[in-house]
Amino acid sequence: KLMVVRAVPNGDEHDKDIANAIRYAVDNGAQVINMSFGKDFSPDKPLVDAAVQYADAKGVLLIHAAGNDGENLAETPSFPTPGYAAGDRAANWIEVGAASWKGGSALAAPFSNYGKEQVDVFAPGVDILSTVPGGGFARESGTSMAAPVVSGVAALLMSYFPRLTPGDVKKLILDTATRYADVMVVRPGSQTGEKVRFGDLSRTGGVVNAYAAVKAAMAMTGAVQ
Repeated sequence: KLMVVRAVPNGDEHDKDIANAIRYAVDNGAQVINMSFGKDFSPDKPLVDAAVQYADAKGVLLIHAAGNDGENLAETPSFPTPGYAAGDRAANWIEVGAASWKGGSALAAPFSNYGKEQVDVFAPGVDILSTVPGGGFARESGTSMAAPVVSGVAALLMSYFPRLTPGDVKKLILDTATRYADVMVVRPGSQTGEKVRFGDLSRTGGVVNAYAAVKAAMAMTGAVQ
């Protein structure tokens, strides 16, 4: 089941609306919240932090798109962030970068934000076939396409393995990501073709793997294979 919450107007989202949307989703039974939005300024961050803490305390998994500016999130944050203004960090949060189907040196989407400690995992986010407003389908690219892939994997695990906690689901997704840490890729945002290790762009150095996550969940829960 999907709960669609309109939190972003035609323009930058307001912190108050994001905070209210998170609380609304939590109060109406959401187990996973996909957040395909972001901005570089958060004037009312404590409001959003309080909503994230509320979701975290209720055991809701928050999945956020890293953003499409080709920036290092260690230097240029994309809000909302899992780190609270007062310190500490949301436990049930996954930050997602965009990977390309092209692989090799083009594995990291050129527009994707990244961060060795800020982004958790990458997911397919280039030329993704999806529904579009007004009906029909189109291929779109962005971390807003990658985050829903991870949200879908989380929902898959929670649906088939209801005993898993949000922490379990997060761990499974990150632990089973396919590792490409040593692959040299063009750094997102680079104008000169500078290459870096894919492992330097996220905590896992990996791309989400639904099949491996389900196999690991079966092993964790003792499900019959």
